[in-house]
Amino acid sequence: MDDIVLTRTLRGQGFDDRELGRMRRQGSLIPVRRGAYVRERPADRTLADQHRELILATAPQLRDGAIISHASAAVLHRLPTWENAIDRVHVTRNRSSGGNRRSVVQVHTAPLPDDHLTSIDGIPVTSVARTVLDLCRTVPLEQAVAAGDRALAYGLVRAALEDCLAQMTRWPGTRQARRAIALLDPRSESPGESVSRVRLHQEGLPAPEPQQDIYDADGRIVARVDFYWEKQRTIGEFDGKIKYGRLLKPGQSIEDVVFAEKIREDALRDLGWQIVRWLWADLYRPGVIRDRVLRAFARSSS
Repeated sequence: MDDIVLTRTLRGQGFDDRELGRMRRQGSLIPVRRGAYVRERPADRTLADQHRELILATAPQLRDGAIISHASAAVLHRLPTWENAIDRVHVTRNRSSGGNRRSVVQVHTAPLPDDHLTSIDGIPVTSVARTVLDLCRTVPLEQAVAAGDRALAYGLVRAALEDCLAQMTRWPGTRQARRAIALLDPRSESPGESVSRVRLHQEGLPAPEPQQDIYDADGRIVARVDFYWEKQRTIGEFDGKIKYGRLLKPGQSIEDVVFAEKIREDALRDLGWQIVRWLWADLYRPGVIRDRVLRAFARSSS
């Protein structure tokens, strides 16, 4: 997937337009963007894979000084992104004006101190800290928190974020960035869990503890849960599409995992815990999760 072939390279090797056209028709050259191809593509490409391919096809065609940034940098750093954030390759140039949106490239303008820069596979890209802050300044809160959670889980320290943010005095979006940073937690194990925490916060619910182990009276672990409100004796579980697949053990089917989850949930209820579950769709339905959680709180206190 990463073997990008440029038209100018092929022409330098002696191929003419007629030969290039024939290779495209035969499928031995697959267009990525104008002037760039791949020779083959895996069938299981993700949206992030597709965008990374577009970055690799675009980077050699950029003029000097363009640094891959924002959601495109997030893809290179293996941070979660949303489809609407990677419809173009994002780059930043070190100047005060002149940003623009093109068919393939979104140009941002902002200072680029040396300590905000790194390189991945030979491509100039913003550092992890700068990338997270650029997202915190420009994308919806839940998307920024999902990327920031993953970056912290990978080893980014908050001090690096604070140092980087201190260099952004009077930049657009810095107040929004501070709000996002305050919500980051490396214990979230998926973007869905990160978005869940943002929604719980926005709906005015008490902040739960993420990824908590629950024990029985004999001190044996019964379950590890996504969210935990100890005082209200309530557990929250986010059910993403891949969750059950992630729990599969060798030789198990999805049905086996679902049955095991039912046994696990029954054990938690026997210990006096209220359980609330939600899906991706629920995260974008105002009040749905809040009402479920508050009903669980009420049951636990009755």
